[in-house]
Amino acid sequence: MSEDEKKLFKEYFDENLARRMAGMITAVHPPFPADAFVSQIVPQLDGLEMKERSTVFVQALHDHLPAGFANAWAVLEAALGAELSSEDGMFADGWHHWPIAQFIETFGLEDFDVSVRAMHEITKRHTAEFAIRPFLIHHQDEMLAILHTWAEDENMHVRRLVSEGTRPRLPWAGHLYAFIEDPSPTLALLEKLKDDPAEYVRRSVSNHLNDITKDHPQLVIQTCARWWADGSPERRWIVQRALRTLVKDGDPDALAVLGYGPPQVQLTDFTVSPNPLKLGNSLQLHFTLQSTAVTQQNLIIDFVIHFLKANGQTSGKVFKLKTAVLAPNETITITKNHPIKPITTRTYYPGTHLVEIQVNGQRLGERSFELIV
Repeated sequence: MSEDEKKLFKEYFDENLARRMAGMITAVHPPFPADAFVSQIVPQLDGLEMKERSTVFVQALHDHLPAGFANAWAVLEAALGAELSSEDGMFADGWHHWPIAQFIETFGLEDFDVSVRAMHEITKRHTAEFAIRPFLIHHQDEMLAILHTWAEDENMHVRRLVSEGTRPRLPWAGHLYAFIEDPSPTLALLEKLKDDPAEYVRRSVSNHLNDITKDHPQLVIQTCARWWADGSPERRWIVQRALRTLVKDGDPDALAVLGYGPPQVQLTDFTVSPNPLKLGNSLQLHFTLQSTAVTQQNLIIDFVIHFLKANGQTSGKVFKLKTAVLAPNETITITKNHPIKPITTRTYYPGTHLVEIQVNGQRLGERSFELIV
């Protein structure tokens, strides 16, 4: 998809993809009605978002493949092509398999054994992280037993699926409420994956744990403390990423796991400029921290901007600055230029905004600036 970076992802689910899929299928199943397949899809696509477009493809596959999920999958499996050769090809190279994965999710639930094999194959070429979720809801025990074996699969994409597919709050997917309430079944899977040789898999483990912090922070902190205590650098990397939301929120127990205690520092020379600030320009933060401790200390230094909302209230967002090791009486001076530019995820309102310096989760001082929109 690199030929046109400005093209929206949904726009790849178009007539070209319909013809590409038809060609893949007819190559292994000549009776497939390619023209009818394309003709059914194309008129429906205008005005639809990506998932809706994929659903159009899924229905057309169902209408034109042999009847019965097992028969349809036999054709699709033969058409899949080569497995991914690297960890970053899931959406870059395997994106066109999305409707096939969704086909499993939509029509395979009543044919568990065939669907399990189908998910195992499709995830080697794209991902089954969305397709697997109905099976975890309706066949939880059976699916978990299979995932315990997949955690030792030779294919890293399959091992990643064990973690990614069971994330309780996976983006773009429905929540797995049973695992939100009781994450112990998925934690047992993560224990098998915490020392996986592929960073690709370990990253998913960290994201999964970060999901669980939203509902069971102490459970994740306890797990991470144990992993950190006897862990390799790779396992400690998982812990750092798993606790990132709690660290930004200033959770003292999460910070303690990573070796960050209450900060013993004095904030001086804290300024923000220019003031007022015009939207589209950068806000400059300047400040100095001086250690008041008698021993060396580890610091996580962040800043918080409290953005003004339409109702006149403010909402704080934490931005990462740096980590530092400060010796007794040592000082560190930091200058940061932070752009305040229009973005799709935030509406800016004119008025007074606050900025705070946060060190090891504690807010040390604040300044205000006027934003002109």
